[in-house]
Amino acid sequence: MAGKNWQYSSQDCLIDHIGTELSLIGVFDSGVGGLSILDEALRQLPQHDYIYLADSANAPYGEKSSDWIAQRSLSLCTYLANAGCDAIVVACNTATAQAIAQIRASLDVPVIGVEPGIKPASMQTQNGIVGVLATEATLKSDKFNALLATLPSDCRFIKQAGAGLVPLIEAGKADSEETLDLLASHLEPIQDAGADTIVLGCTHYPFLRKAIRKLLGDSIALIDTSEAVVKQLKRQLESLYPQEVNTDRSNGTVQLISSKDETVLLAMAQDLMRSDLDAHAIQAVLLGKVS
Repeated sequence: MAGKNWQYSSQDCLIDHIGTELSLIGVFDSGVGGLSILDEALRQLPQHDYIYLADSANAPYGEKSSDWIAQRSLSLCTYLANAGCDAIVVACNTATAQAIAQIRASLDVPVIGVEPGIKPASMQTQNGIVGVLATEATLKSDKFNALLATLPSDCRFIKQAGAGLVPLIEAGKADSEETLDLLASHLEPIQDAGADTIVLGCTHYPFLRKAIRKLLGDSIALIDTSEAVVKQLKRQLESLYPQEVNTDRSNGTVQLISSKDETVLLAMAQDLMRSDLDAHAIQAVLLGKVS
């Protein structure tokens, strides 16, 4: 990879990307859910630099119109591309379902999306009954239903919209009694159907693992796709920069950008993520105007 120095002209971007063998990776989500993807990226690819962009002022996306989701997602991914990102992860199931094709057609950088892990769930289930907890927009999307149609007909999928869960997670209430009560009502149809596997079909939902275990115990399998998404990101980077030289730098920079409150985003990252953010040069800033 050719050496490069960049400094984004916007007041939003305060960290200079100065690595000569490193990539700047953008991670975009409607809010804090994509921190589960960033967390895994920092585990697998800690040496790279990251911009995490949370559109928390407009979360949740799952209850908005398809046209709005597509337009807003493209605008924010274009923002990341203009900031110099070498690859972008759309770390939002709803945005992936509604906008990934348009984003890929519009940008010249690799764009990796996320989707509910229903395929690995269909291979892992022992009794052929799988619960899918996702947003209404994801469950109704053509992309999701096209994927569902490719899976074995002997596997039964119990689709359940997790209405109201994302705002609670965004408010830092993932482990609250209010969240537990709402989650219990959403899981009831899945539990009544006898599912032995649950797909966490929104990047926010891995932060509900503790609550799900409290309600359903340890015997039910939980599937999320963060590890697979980051492996795909790694393959894309290796394909894009096959001559990239290994670097001795162990940890890159992390910039957190919020459209609502950057201090809250930083606090949520520190609370929700397993990665040691203190090992990275980290800054949190407020998103400026995006056209």
